[in-house]
Amino acid sequence: MNQKEELYVVLQEKSGIIFKYLIKIGANPRDAEDILQEALYKFILYIDSVDPNKSFSWLFRVAINLYYDLCRKQQKHILVSFENFEFVDDTHLPEEYVHQSETKKEIQVILDQLTPLHKQLILLKYELDLSYEEIAEMLDLNSGTLKTYLFRARKTFKELYRREQEKHDRLQRK
Repeated sequence: MNQKEELYVVLQEKSGIIFKYLIKIGANPRDAEDILQEALYKFILYIDSVDPNKSFSWLFRVAINLYYDLCRKQQKHILVSFENFEFVDDTHLPEEYVHQSETKKEIQVILDQLTPLHKQLILLKYELDLSYEEIAEMLDLNSGTLKTYLFRARKTFKELYRREQEKHDRLQRK
């Protein structure tokens, strides 16, 4: 297999990750497919100028920028979708599903308060379950920088979550 064929195989595998991420940040499946197709088309057009070691991060950035362009055209807000986020299995009672729904809403509120980078890191690491190496490659960061950013994102998330819980507790006592 030559270098371009290897690159094609890798991009085919990685495009699924990009598709899932686009869905998680609010793209509908049809738009996500269109965005990914356009990003891959641009990749093919510029393949000679793209560093083979950074091809995945290049494709990821192009896809995300295309999504932001679509949002601007449609004048819609960029929202993270947690509709398919599962906290509990199918054996739980209806009351637990209500609690699960409330937890999803709380997480959404907290994520919306994070910086775009922190939100992106949290989703990539914990929603898509990507490794540090995969995230570093996607965002074109070195491992140490990524770990520092992710540490800060987790710390901020925990602090915001703590504040939300305190606010919730105060309302419960009234």
